[in-house]
Amino acid sequence: MDFTFSEEQQAAAEAARGVFADVAPDAVPSPALTTGAVADEFDRALWARLADADLLSLLSAEEYGGAGLDAVALCLVLRESAKVLARVPLLESSAAMAAVQTYGGPELRAELLERAGRGEVVLTVAASGRTGHDPAELAVTARQEEGEGADWILDGVQTAVPWAYDADYVVVPAHTAADRTVLALVPRVHDGVALGEQFSTSGERLGELRLESARIAARDVIDVEGAWEWLRDLLTTGTCALALGLGERVLRMSSEYTSKREQFGFPVATFQAVAVQAADRYIDLRAMEVTLWQAAWRIGAGAGDTLPVAGDVAVAKIWASEGVRRVVQTAQHLHGGFGADVDYPLHRYHAWAKHLELSLGPAAAHEEALGDLLAAHSLG
Repeated sequence: MDFTFSEEQQAAAEAARGVFADVAPDAVPSPALTTGAVADEFDRALWARLADADLLSLLSAEEYGGAGLDAVALCLVLRESAKVLARVPLLESSAAMAAVQTYGGPELRAELLERAGRGEVVLTVAASGRTGHDPAELAVTARQEEGEGADWILDGVQTAVPWAYDADYVVVPAHTAADRTVLALVPRVHDGVALGEQFSTSGERLGELRLESARIAARDVIDVEGAWEWLRDLLTTGTCALALGLGERVLRMSSEYTSKREQFGFPVATFQAVAVQAADRYIDLRAMEVTLWQAAWRIGAGAGDTLPVAGDVAVAKIWASEGVRRVVQTAQHLHGGFGADVDYPLHRYHAWAKHLELSLGPAAAHEEALGDLLAAHSLG
């Protein structure tokens, strides 16, 4: 069995490393010293460079100007972005584009995909629900007016929408009276649409999206079974990739610091207690990595195994949620007071890690979901 990445996937990762090479994780004010958002918008200059490198259209088909790659390639790029805390909606926009391409109508695909791939249109996704704890698809109701091709009316609230103030469209999951989930592309500036400021632990500005009888054209609503579940799995797996990249960078920072920091005339990295903690975090990262690639591969391969794709995604979430927390906590411990210094970037990684951990949710909940899947699907 061959576990190596394809040439195209490796090329995408290499291109990402080139684009992110000169990105500074401390290019904006520290979230520890900022009461509001650390910046008014995301890094537009970096966004333009990603577009020039064709990294915004990785998952789009060639007919829409894309590379036609898969979730594994996207996760490889996201992994590199997290190492430098890249302030761009790469995950959200890429996942939304992929959902439009896979499930959207021809008119919607023609209108959005090429422009989004060039960075001219920015997409994001409302995936946190009303409170951050309830299913996102239940936070908004959708009803279609009478007549073929009639408009849809949306009502409800979605919290903690990333990059909401910068996106042109927000992909909103909503449930119907028939207990179906649809995906509506809601313009940021639109009648019946309002945003309320929220802030993440990383200091980025989020948005509470409020919909009050917002009228959305039928062509901008994806009413296909399984579309939301597929998009949610891709978003979650991408978040696991961000956690992996961040964790790898933090462990490297810890290695470099403990190799130079001396006590009793020796580098602290040579002390057994330090080495054991670092080794444990290395094991966490390797487990995060293998479960990530399994989930990403299953998203691209689709059904086929006894256990649904959601099972592999749940395993990746368990390791990513717990692992990224343990990595940054150990790093803070090994750095001592230096890790809390606002002139040193480790505290920024800790803040971003907490945001990712909260986005993924508690490992116990994923373990319960995985148990339900195992009980419902025989593996014999």
